Parts: sequence; C-alpha cells; structure tokens
Amino acid sequence: MRHLLIAGAASLACAGPLAAEGRPAQDRPDHNRIDLIRPDAPELAATGDHPVGVRAATFTDADRIDVIATGAQGTPPTADRVLEAEIWYPAAQGTPPGGTYDTILRDGVTPAVLTGAAARDADPAEGSFPLVILSHGYPGNRHLMSHLGENLASKGYVVVAADHPDSTYADQGAFASTLVNRAVDQRFLLDSMAGLEGDLAAVTDADRAAVVGYSMGGYGALIFGGAGLSQTAIARTEPAGYVPPQDLLGRLAAGSDDHAALVDPRVKAVIAIAPWGRQADFWDAEGLAGLEKPLMLVAGSADDVSEYDAIRQVFDQTTGTTRHLLTYQNANHNAAAPIPAPLEAWAFSESLGRAPFDHYADPVWDTVRMNNILQHFSTAFLDQHLKGEDRGAYLDLVPDGADGVWSMTEDDQPDAAHSYWAGFPNRSATGLQFETRQAGE
Repeated sequence: MRHLLIAGAASLACAGPLAAEGRPAQDRPDHNRIDLIRPDAPELAATGDHPVGVRAATFTDADRIDVIATGAQGTPPTADRVLEAEIWYPAAQGTPPGGTYDTILRDGVTPAVLTGAAARDADPAEGSFPLVILSHGYPGNRHLMSHLGENLASKGYVVVAADHPDSTYADQGAFASTLVNRAVDQRFLLDSMAGLEGDLAAVTDADRAAVVGYSMGGYGALIFGGAGLSQTAIARTEPAGYVPPQDLLGRLAAGSDDHAALVDPRVKAVIAIAPWGRQADFWDAEGLAGLEKPLMLVAGSADDVSEYDAIRQVFDQTTGTTRHLLTYQNANHNAAAPIPAPLEAWAFSESLGRAPFDHYADPVWDTVRMNNILQHFSTAFLDQHLKGEDRGAYLDLVPDGADGVWSMTEDDQPDAAHSYWAGFPNRSATGLQFETRQAGE
C-alpha cells in the first residue's frame, strides 16, 4: 500500500506541464517514472519483496560477422559486436530504493532521464535467481522495457537488457543486420550472463532462463526458442534492406544445423510481444511447430506493424508447445512493452519531424495500465516455468475478460458462479482476451 501511495503521488506530480514550484516538470528529480503501479492493477503487478539493484555492463562478441559491411562476394568481414547492457537484480535488504537512467528518445538525439526504483550498483541479495533476457524492438534501446526489468527483479529474477547494435535509436542501420543478429545476440547475452564473475555471478542462475522480446525482439525470441525461418524468408530477393548478403540468414533456417545449435536448453520459456515476421512469411507452419518451449504471445488487436492476424497465425501454428495469447483490444503495435512516453517525447523533434510520443504511447490504452497487466501475466508465466510455482489460477481463464462473472459470498469469498479473472479487480478485465492452447492443438 505504501508503494501504491508513493507511486500515485509521483503520478500526480508529473501530470501537469508545470510543477508546484513553477518549474517545468522535466526539471524535477522524480519525472518520467517507470515504476508506477495503478490502484486498479492486477494482483501480480505489485512490486515484490526485494529491493532492486541495477548495474551497467558491456559484453563484447569478438569477430561476429559484420552484416552491413559484407558484400555480395568474398569472405564476410568480422568485427567486435559490443552490447551495452543494464542488469537488474534483487538487492540486499535495506538497500534504499530509487535511481535514474540517462537515455535518449526515439529521435536518436533528445536526452531524457528516467526515474525508477532500482539503486545503482547496490549489493546483491543472498540467493540464486532465474535469468530473464529483455530484447527491444527496431529501433529501441535497453531502457524501453525497463519497467519490466525493475518489476521482475523485485520478485526474484535477474534481468538483463542490452542495446542491440544497428538497431538502436542512436545507430539504426540496415534492417538486414537485425534480421541476422537478433536471435544470436540473445544467445550471446545468455552465454555472457552465464559467464559472469563476482557477486552478480553468485545470484544469477542462467540454467533457468527466459527470453522476453518486443517486435524485432519477439522475432528473435521465437527463433531462439526453436522456430526456424522459412525458405521463403531465406530465398527472399526484395526489398533490398530485408536481404542479407551471401545467405547469412540461412543459419536461422528451420532444419539447419546452425539453427539447431542456436536453440538452448537453458531457455525454459519465451514471451513474444507483438513479434514481427509472420506477416512477411518469415515463418511457415512447419517452422513455427519447431518451437517447443512454453510460449506467451502478447498483442494489440489493431497492430498494423506486425499485424494482429499474423500474430494469431503464430498462436495457431506453434503446435509444439502449450501457449497463451494475451490481447489488448483495439491497441496497436505499442501494446504493453514500452515505458510511458517520457515528458520530453511530447515536444516536436526537428530530427524526427514529429513528436516522438507515438513511439511509446497507444491511442486507446493508458501505458501504465498496459505495463501493469504485462507485469502481472509475465510474473505468473515466469513463476510457473522458471520457479516451478503453481500459478495456474492466473493462466487458466475465461478467454474474454468481459465474459467473466464476479460473484461473491457475503464474506467476500468467490462462490460457485464466480469466473472472473484471478487477480483482477471487478470490472477491470474488460477489453482483454487471454487464450490458451495445449501442445498438439
């Protein structure tokens, strides 16, 4: 309750264009909060029992093939691929909460400061915690899903998010690089976290890992999870920006030895938010059936980038596993994943030609609400598959939230007629769908 009151106060402080002291809100030390929990949030969105720490890290994959520099012929050149990362983790009890992140906006130029609960360079808690890899979209950066990083760390997870080179706001390059590198980056992050030294190594259990990817991060997560690419994708000759040279995309093809070697048994679950690719036939039914890890898909029903119908095809065709599809009715491509639009994103950007606001926000849904719902379902799903906790009540739901029946006894206990979504306050599941299919279906 104390957290909710503090979060609510922060929300009110940031709501207007001018702060109480008469200064612009972006000059205040508490603006751009990423850790807000609304009073109507579902149960498992609430911040966990652990204080949260965060550390910067740099991981270098030496001699990775440089996709952008590779020509039509000759030996593909290699270069060091450097991933700048943030690592969130459960911190030692008594760690004072609060810290900031220096970042830039979608325009690749405008600086912004985000405020959260994580304490920079705090001592880790005692214990060993499962690993979650967060992977941003194209373009994006390691802070785009920082709300989820902090939230999961408070519940006993180590979480890493990295800037994917050629795919960030600052260095957005040819799309072909992201097509080839994204799933490989995710595997490299897993290996890097497994090879940590020092106090963070002691608390990181990389043998119990999950990948959470948004848009192109979701594309990579599906490939890394076992869904090899189609021959249509491999043989593509246009548009030019989608076609890596020298068949470099072939190593991700379904049935290839390279793809089989990429898939890792340490990954126990996959969450793909608005995954890009099925609308452009980067998978077919056979390739998607190769994904055998538990899967949760998240989408907006109005997504016109990854296209909602195509995401439903992914849901239909991943028959090798039990999977869920969480749908935000009438939300577009920004459903659930991005942080709330920083205040600086409300202003016109000369370099972008518009305000960057629409990169973060949805025309229909409040971003904090979407974040809280994602935090709730991610917690249930990851607790179930990485920690072995029974979270079935939160995942076995009436498919349409509006169809759930709220029915309580006089002492406020669910009666036989009650079928409302577990953990959701009354009247709060409208506009959501949560569907489940078993392996083989």
